[in-house]
Amino acid sequence: MKVLAAMSGGVDSAVAAARAVDAGHEVVGVHLALSRQRGTLRTGSRGCCTIEDAMDARRAANLLGIPFYVWDFSERFAEDVVEDFVAEYSAGRTPNPCLRCNEKIKFAALMEKALALGFDAVATGHYADIRIAPDGSRELHRAATWAKDQSYVLGVLTASQLEHAMFPLGDTPSKNLVRAEAAARGLTVAQKPDSHDICFIPDGDTRGWLSERVALAEGAILDRSGERVGTHPGALAFTVGQRKGLDIGFPAADGKPRYVLEVRPKTNEVVVGPREALAIGQLAGSRISWAGMPPADPATAFDCEVQVRAHGDPVPASARVADGDLVVTLREPLDGVAPGQSAVIYVGTRVLGQCTIDRTVSAVPAGV
Repeated sequence: MKVLAAMSGGVDSAVAAARAVDAGHEVVGVHLALSRQRGTLRTGSRGCCTIEDAMDARRAANLLGIPFYVWDFSERFAEDVVEDFVAEYSAGRTPNPCLRCNEKIKFAALMEKALALGFDAVATGHYADIRIAPDGSRELHRAATWAKDQSYVLGVLTASQLEHAMFPLGDTPSKNLVRAEAAARGLTVAQKPDSHDICFIPDGDTRGWLSERVALAEGAILDRSGERVGTHPGALAFTVGQRKGLDIGFPAADGKPRYVLEVRPKTNEVVVGPREALAIGQLAGSRISWAGMPPADPATAFDCEVQVRAHGDPVPASARVADGDLVVTLREPLDGVAPGQSAVIYVGTRVLGQCTIDRTVSAVPAGV
């Protein structure tokens, strides 16, 4: 096949491209320039898609003997990921920009361009597996090593996108083996640190970054009964599950610490309460997508597991589609779930689909 290898400049994508070459495919490497700050430099493991990463990707492509290009997707990234991130926080939601980047950039904009240029597939260094179902359709599954599994952030992929996706690292038992393979191949990125945090906020100060883009105004901090217990500098500076920074000034009646339970951007209010009130018994969301064939009858409740964070543990649940939303009833409560997060549904190791969480129902009613 003619394969476009997305090369971020890290060890995973470099080895994925090398394996695609070994498999006999006609491979072309491409690095996505996502930042409008052309001189951006990497600091340790913070940040990605920088000028240094582009240089590392080019060196890897040269060693593999494949053509290499840099494509400027910075405008699409700014619109579909960065602006979406700001808009979601402005609406009091907690988005996952890595998942949105996979949805809008790597497996939408990039794949569309690749197919238009005659490529058969896009290969990335994600740790996930694609399997062929008995009916011939493709299914997305967890990687062989759960510690490195990235199927959660790929949960937004559709059946048509899976038809043209390739994850050469999916069956690799450990990241150490990938690094050892990179070293054996002579790739200079063999020991390069993994990137973490939000790539367009490399210093990790999300609140400071948002304060420069979203207007903040003082508002009320309320308890679960609606009584005002304090004042905050701006509701958008808080996220569900947060404990620090409330600065209420006096303890709760029961003496327990308070946590953010809800952010209400329309009224500029923050609701706080005890930690146990963070437990969620049910969630529902829109923007549903199915990673392959959907359930035969999604309106009828089916058993599954749900994961709400990239590195979170899945919990048993039942799910069904009702009034256009995916409604998930948890058999074990989940803590600190916020609107804007993605709920990815699994059946065994298979990613069935996902939704963007719009609302949650506490497992602990007010007053209990």
